[in-house]
Amino acid sequence: MPLSQQLDQALKTALKNQQPVAASTLRMLKSGIHYREVELKRSLSEDELLAVVATQAKQRREAIGEYTKAGRPELAKKEEEELSILLSFLPQQLSSAECEVEVSGIIAELGASGPKDLGRVMKAAMARLAGRADGKVIQEIARQRLSS
Repeated sequence: MPLSQQLDQALKTALKNQQPVAASTLRMLKSGIHYREVELKRSLSEDELLAVVATQAKQRREAIGEYTKAGRPELAKKEEEELSILLSFLPQQLSSAECEVEVSGIIAELGASGPKDLGRVMKAAMARLAGRADGKVIQEIARQRLSS
């Protein structure tokens, strides 16, 4: 089933089961998708839909960190609930070890040899691992591999 239909179905289920956090999260996600469609003046492909979901998930991760740092555990908990809902629509996330293997393979394929090649490695890695790994994690691994 296409992602847009999955989102619609999940929203209906959340509303029927009176799950306010899930309903508001899915509404925000659908709103983000709509804004992106208006911006591009066309319907989004599955990959573009996944990118919007990944962006929303990244925003939640950042908010969790900020709320935790500010000593607001109740708000961090709410963001964690929203994040878990968003992650259910993304493909299975790669572990750190799997990311390291992928990034090392990309570095070998490109023949990258130093920090100056980080841009090329990141471009290839983000294209290959889009939606399955966090960009910060990929960048950190790539930097470590290229500097050593």
